Amino acid sequence: MTAGQTNGKTLFRVRPRGFCAGVVRAIEVVELALKAYGPPIHVLHEIVHNRYVVDDLAAKGAVFVNALAEVPEGARLIFSAHGIAPTVRQEAEERKLRVIDATCPLVTKVHLEAIKFARAGCSILLIGDRDHDEVEGTSGEAPGATQVVSNVAEADRVTVPDPTRVAYLTQTTLSRYDTAEIIARLRKRFPAIQGPPADDICYATQNRQEAVETVGRRADLVLVVGSKNSANSNRLVEVVKGAGGRAYLIEDEHAIEPAWLEDAQAVALSAGASAPEVLVERVAERLRALGFTNVEDVEVIPEDVRFNLPTELVSFAPASR
Repeated sequence: MTAGQTNGKTLFRVRPRGFCAGVVRAIEVVELALKAYGPPIHVLHEIVHNRYVVDDLAAKGAVFVNALAEVPEGARLIFSAHGIAPTVRQEAEERKLRVIDATCPLVTKVHLEAIKFARAGCSILLIGDRDHDEVEGTSGEAPGATQVVSNVAEADRVTVPDPTRVAYLTQTTLSRYDTAEIIARLRKRFPAIQGPPADDICYATQNRQEAVETVGRRADLVLVVGSKNSANSNRLVEVVKGAGGRAYLIEDEHAIEPAWLEDAQAVALSAGASAPEVLVERVAERLRALGFTNVEDVEVIPEDVRFNLPTELVSFAPASR
């Protein structure tokens, strides 16, 4: 990649970046629940995959757990943005937990598609990261009919009882580049395979990938703010590298290695959909201190998406929402 400007070092602040509508909603759900009912509010798994966000909410009274057994019977519990399997929902009911569901509506869409395909007697090939919370939740909608396909090699090996009755779904936070190759291989092996009516990869994931690829062409280096366990943040790095660029995933400003910047005249800065803007600002300040003083905001795709809150929390939301 070549630098977009030669008169001094440049920092391209890429937009869209950071929080998507599903993440905004999930965080707001926890904050409103704490306001409405008081702490502690239990949350199953990380509400979103970002350590800064989780630590901030924990300081306010959220208690993050990995299993329902850790939640006292009758307590309030929030399901994270990544969604959960029906068996988990049933267990919560048996333990008389007062549940608030913060599942992203776009993840819910994939769950409904899984149910539809399973009822139609299809084998479901779920493209995604096998150990990701979202994939575990989606698989749970039809465990007997679902197989996870994580890469092209697995697409080559997977078998189904009836090749004429098979469908595929995808994890919402994957790279469209990853899924395109896997889907193409599945279509070749199973010509009758069905897919969802609309792409499962969420609008925010696609927008952020297109933005870093576009602006990344003008930069010598792309830095993506996000946690290591954030799938969509990792995919942003992969998109840049796939286009021939250089990119690193960083938790915050302390993760920047000065050696990365030695030959760079222009750096593009983005963030995964679960990374807060406060961390982006800290990274930008650090880069300015390292000589990237020519700052340019570059908006590739406008975003104005907002999801409704769960009904039980609507009355506690600010009137301006």
